[in-house]
Amino acid sequence: MTKAVITIPILLGYDIIESTNMSGFKLYTKTGDDGTTGLLSGKRVNKHHVRLKAYGTIDELNAWVGMIRNFKIDDNTENTLIKIQSELMIMASQLADDNVSKASRLVNTLQPLGQENVEYLEGQIDLINGELPELKNFVIPGGHFIVSYTHLARCTCRRAERFISALNQIESVPEIIIAYINRLSDFLFILARKLSKDNEVKEIIWSAQKK
Repeated sequence: MTKAVITIPILLGYDIIESTNMSGFKLYTKTGDDGTTGLLSGKRVNKHHVRLKAYGTIDELNAWVGMIRNFKIDDNTENTLIKIQSELMIMASQLADDNVSKASRLVNTLQPLGQENVEYLEGQIDLINGELPELKNFVIPGGHFIVSYTHLARCTCRRAERFISALNQIESVPEIIIAYINRLSDFLFILARKLSKDNEVKEIIWSAQKK
């Protein structure tokens, strides 16, 4: 009997599962019970490997972006966030590919992130920023649940960026991923300001007390 090979995204990793009976497929594989997980090349690494920290944090970020969508937001923001979530899935897949195999089955079926994705974020930033009052200092996060969740997404984005930067020191990461994640944190900051305005929340501007 011919075995069917399917690639299943499982939270913090991708396991290649071979099954002779699709109807009997089970979500759990038990292959990670030893504290390792499989990359798209088939190579197994420890679950605390910096590559897993990178795309695992992208997974966490995606969940926070989804949390923002639970609130009432305008159609453009909704569509932009859905687009971002899809792009984060692509990014996680790219980061799960250690380039050992040039024929990674999942990555080769996806359209990789490109400069147009970064430029889209820049366009949204400029659009939103043009409708907001000038900011001359840092904003203290809070004031509304959706604003706080957006700042949590921003902070998670920055943490993902740090892990991606660390990974890039030991293994090559596509430059577009580094640029995208940097621009995304800027977008989330400006989105938090927009959502404060939309929900009539007064921004508290931080003012450092001098000695």
